[in-house]
Amino acid sequence: MNLTISGHHLAVTPALREYVTSKLMRITRHFDQVVDAKVLLSVEKQKEKEKRQRVVCNLRVKGEELCVQCSHHDLYAAVDALVDRLDRMVARHKQRVQSHYSDALRQAMA
Repeated sequence: MNLTISGHHLAVTPALREYVTSKLMRITRHFDQVVDAKVLLSVEKQKEKEKRQRVVCNLRVKGEELCVQCSHHDLYAAVDALVDRLDRMVARHKQRVQSHYSDALRQAMA
């Protein structure tokens, strides 16, 4: 899996890079056909302090591209929420792909 982590209006520290990498490895445990992942960490310049840390992830899997974004007042919490959403999306995609192949296999065997 090719992983690109970049920051917008913030410096990506090695600790932050390691945290994002370790969290995204959870996705590859469930679905190993991940081709590419691009993560953008940013700080929005809003007047209110709530939910100004934003994380956007574009994940290319075999056959589809999944895009998820999440905002929170803490960047680490935003990464956690993003990985939870991404995990659900990848599981749903995997289920769709597997059920598609099993349906085709059943039709071919009949």
